[in-house]
Formats: sequence, structure tokens, C-alpha cells
Amino acid sequence: MTWVRLFLIAFATILVGTASRSETPAVRVGSVAAAAPMLQPRSGHTATLLPDGKVLIAGGMRRNQDFYRSAELYDPAAHSFRPTGDMSIARVGHTATLLRSGKVLIAGGWIGHGCTDSAELYDPATGKFTAISSMRARRGSAVATLLSNGDVLITGGADHDSPGGTALAEVFHASTLTFEAVGPMHEARVSHTATLLNDGKVLIVGGRGDSVTASAELFDPKTKQFTLTGNLASARYKHTAGLFPDGRVLIAGGSDERDWHGTLSSAEVYDPHTGKFAATSSLHDGRFKLPEAVQVSAGQLLIAGGSKQAEIYDPESGKFFVASGEMNDARHFMTETKLKDGSVLLAGGYPDNPEATAQTWIYRPASSR
Repeated sequence: MTWVRLFLIAFATILVGTASRSETPAVRVGSVAAAAPMLQPRSGHTATLLPDGKVLIAGGMRRNQDFYRSAELYDPAAHSFRPTGDMSIARVGHTATLLRSGKVLIAGGWIGHGCTDSAELYDPATGKFTAISSMRARRGSAVATLLSNGDVLITGGADHDSPGGTALAEVFHASTLTFEAVGPMHEARVSHTATLLNDGKVLIVGGRGDSVTASAELFDPKTKQFTLTGNLASARYKHTAGLFPDGRVLIAGGSDERDWHGTLSSAEVYDPHTGKFAATSSLHDGRFKLPEAVQVSAGQLLIAGGSKQAEIYDPESGKFFVASGEMNDARHFMTETKLKDGSVLLAGGYPDNPEATAQTWIYRPASSR
């Protein structure tokens, strides 16, 4: 072999290695670390970022049938929690939505052996909750979505009259503090997801009615009606959803009909231009009872809950990466709240027993490349 051939082989090897490295750059995903505990152990609560950067933690439960009226505030500057006013009733599995006014709409939830249609507003200026008019239907584990016009869409949920979920939907009008029936959806749903798309429509995915469904539909605020769109590859509920900057939506995890024994690691991406879902890489852990995924650095999505580990989905590579650090147990029905500095507060939840935790964690992102 001549020196010329050796040189050409070596040069080609360098080129291949360089191309490989440029095609698959390293993805840095940040880390999870323990933070200050809440004042009360909670699962099934809500966590809402307020305009001043604090986080309102409301309701939830310590264990089955031990529900809270209480609420507390997390102050990122002080790294601590303090009490605030109580809700009018104890509730778990309710919704909480930050309105343009800076107040927080609390609606529905489980109140013992049934659900409620009651709603109230939290005012950060006074630290108090005030009851307002009731919803059109009683709902537990419903989903609320802030619309582009400042109103709130509330979909699905369950009650003893419809334990597998309801198709009923309504809109809260922030200007009048009243609820208007809309829809209904094409399918009854509970523990589904609802994601505001870039065009102002809302993508409703999965959930459970008489059975766990793979169907999805779109709500149009202009017509106040729902239309069917493409189906998931896998029927799922208690999953998570997150919006990418380009308008696509990640759907990940959840469970099938077997619930605890049927947790899913699969994931798919919805493209609003085609109205179809396409499979993507899977989570490292099967997980369910998840909060909404939040967008962190460079369009990446954070998925936490249902496992000790948090994962990041990177839209450029189409893969999930495990964050460094971990929680002390797999936490179900915890909350995930992006703070103003870009970090994420992970709070509460329960492991494979009904006792909730007061523990919280902070996810701190790293630059993605």
C-alpha cells in the first residue's frame, strides 16, 4: 500500500468522523435537584405562575378523601413557601388558569364522593379566593385551556353520573365571569390533554370515555364547535402534551385500559398542517398521571412525573434524553411550573401508595447544544 493510499484513507476517516459529529451533536439537558418542601404534602393540586413570579399552589390531597382548602405561595427569590388564603371548598383534580387580569380561575374538582361545578377567583393583590357563578356541569379531572382571546375552554372531566368522562364543554368568559356551554365534543373524555395551537384552535387528545380512546379533535373558538382530526397510533389517557415553537404537539406516555399495568413509553407528534400523528422515539420510562409538559431551552420539552427521572425531548434530534439528578420516588399527579428564570418547579405528587409528599424539586436547563 503506497503512502498516497494511506493518506487518502486517513483523510476520508477524518471527513467521516467530522460529518458524524456534525450530524449528531451532543444534547445538554440540565439537571434536577431537591428544593424546599411545601407547607403541606399534596397531590392532584394545581400550580400557577403569577405575574409577579410567585407560584400559587392550591388544593390537592394528602391521601384519599383527605382534601385541602388551603393554598400556599412559592417565592423563587426566597426559595420558600408561605400560606395564602383558603379556597371556599376543599378540592382535588380541579383546574387553575391565569387570566389576563392576573387573577386565577379555579374550577371544578373532586370534593369527596362526587364532583363540583363551583368556581372561584384568586386575587394575588389580596391573597383571597372569591366564589363566582358555577360551571354548566360538575367536573373532576377536566382540562382548562386559556384561549387567545383571554377566555377559558373547559373540556371533559368525570362525575358519578359519568365516571368514564363527559363530552360536555364550556367557555368561561373573563369579561362577564360567566360560563357558556359549547360543543359538545365528539367523544366523552377524562384525563385527556388540551393544547392551544398557534392558530388559536385547541387540540384535544385521548382520554377515557367508555374506554381509553385514540381519537383527537379540534376546538375552534370562532365557531365554538369541535371537529375530528387524525387519530393517535396508540390509545392513551393520563398522558402529557407539549407545544413546540413550530406549532407541532408532542404527546407522550400515559396508560391504556390496564392503567397501572399498562403505562406507556411511546410518543407521537401531531402536525397541524396535515392533521396527523407520527410516531417518534420513546421515553426511557413508561409513565402516566403526568402534568403538562413545559417548553424549556431551544424548544425542548420537559417531561416529569411517573418516574424518578425527568426527561427532555429534543425536537432537532427527535429523541428523549434523561436529565441528571432524580427525584426520591416516582411521583404521580405532581405539578410542573416554568419559572421566570427558565427553571421549572416540580412539586408534590404521590408514589406507588396513596400518601402525598411535600417535597419539591427544581429543574435547571442547560444550553441545548
